[in-house]
Amino acid sequence: MSQPVVQERLPAGAGPKRPGMGNPWLTLIAVALGVIMVTLDGTVVAIANPAISKDLGASLSDLQWVTNGYLLALAVSLITAGKLGDRFGHKPVFLIGVTGFALSSAGIGFSKEIGIVIALRVLQGLFGAMLQPTALGLLRAAFPAERLNMAIGIWGACIAASTAAGPIVGGLLVQHVNWQSVFFINVPVGLVALVVGALFLLNARGESQSGGFDITGIVLLSGMLFALVWGVIKAPTYGWGDAKTFAFFGGAIVLLILFLVREHMARQPLLPLTLFRSVSLSVGVVLMMLMAFGMFGAMFFLTFYLQSVHGLTPVATGVRLLPMMLAMMVASPVAGGLISKVGPRVPLVAGMAFASVAFLGMSRLGVDASFAAMAPWFALIGIGLSPVMVGATDIIVGNAPVQLSGVAGGLQQVAMQVGGALGTSVLGAVLTAKVAGVLPGHMTDAGLAKPTPAQVDLMKGAISQGVAPVPKNAPPQVAQLIVKASHLSFIDGMHLAFIVSAAMAFAAALLSLLVRAGRQVEGAAMHV
Repeated sequence: MSQPVVQERLPAGAGPKRPGMGNPWLTLIAVALGVIMVTLDGTVVAIANPAISKDLGASLSDLQWVTNGYLLALAVSLITAGKLGDRFGHKPVFLIGVTGFALSSAGIGFSKEIGIVIALRVLQGLFGAMLQPTALGLLRAAFPAERLNMAIGIWGACIAASTAAGPIVGGLLVQHVNWQSVFFINVPVGLVALVVGALFLLNARGESQSGGFDITGIVLLSGMLFALVWGVIKAPTYGWGDAKTFAFFGGAIVLLILFLVREHMARQPLLPLTLFRSVSLSVGVVLMMLMAFGMFGAMFFLTFYLQSVHGLTPVATGVRLLPMMLAMMVASPVAGGLISKVGPRVPLVAGMAFASVAFLGMSRLGVDASFAAMAPWFALIGIGLSPVMVGATDIIVGNAPVQLSGVAGGLQQVAMQVGGALGTSVLGAVLTAKVAGVLPGHMTDAGLAKPTPAQVDLMKGAISQGVAPVPKNAPPQVAQLIVKASHLSFIDGMHLAFIVSAAMAFAAALLSLLVRAGRQVEGAAMHV
């Protein structure tokens, strides 16, 4: 796979001011700690969701915003954060990101209301966006060309390992401490990254730019994303044909058009539209979104399936999800080597086809499915999505002009984060709508009274999280029947969500046929 990095030793600027400053390995440690903090946080939150829901009385929509608020803030800030690093230096932006991420994490741990948790998760997303674009710039400045690819490989391995460890770490903390501890753990990690970074990082920056930032573009893009995802989340409540639902979707379309017009006219656009003249790059963006759609959507609902329906502990849930993460950790470098030999098209088509088959397999899992029945499908998802993660990144950056390679890297991250947000939102809406449709039938099949539409509206939120709404004074036999009907309804909803994912993955496999190999590009020179 081609690396969107500078393949030359950077020119010497201001030399190190103390022993060890600019040391490649200390730079790698600081950068890895910062990004690992973000990666761990993203995976452990899914494990903590059921505990957050129980402790703070959060609804399914609230939990979606715990994830979506973070992802959206991250997505809309990545390109801006990258430009801030180019303008003012990657070191200060990176250190501000580490500090803000750690402090907002601590604030979440002390929160007693779900609204405050969501607000602080948005702040986490803003600060997290400062870490990812600046990390690669710092590695470019520290490592000579002959060792840069090795550094990127180690950095990527650290991220993959933290992703795999996230469910286990999160499960242990939630089960043996509390859900707050999954956020408090970011404080000591962030402190070490801050100290190491302040002492040893060089202030690498890109070529200076004239002109201002595209504030109008940032506002329009943020508004468009908010209107889109909010409309998707609230559509089951409003009704898909309700005027309010159409107002949000219509508003998203209007804001998108205004954003495109603004970017066409802006002297310093947030997202230059010339990037999309490349068919392969455009396809790569869509594929990255679909990959994240399936991965984040699957993770979100599998935690409810394993904990609420199967009654597993958070640690046991993390172990069940490990095959997916380990498969991605192993398959990603293999996919990179394969793409470098045969090009991205075949691995992309095969990967999305594998993912489609895996989602179909998961749509057949029952209430009492064993780990042996789950694990192959979980692993196949990891194997299938890995070539998409690697290949889509390659064609996005590889097909961008040299002067826009940094923006293309930000676009890749934006596509992944937005795809993840839409995955939890769209599949959540699909699952909830299905639950509402099948619940009355499952209740009557169990010998219970058919619930009224008003009762279904009250019950579907809990059931969509795998929780059976059993009245406190219900006789044991009645409670057992309610649990059975609720779990069957949740399973039906989960099945439909995975069928939708399978159909989108199959469509993505067909779309991958349009991809051509990305050309090798080099980033702009940087100064220290």
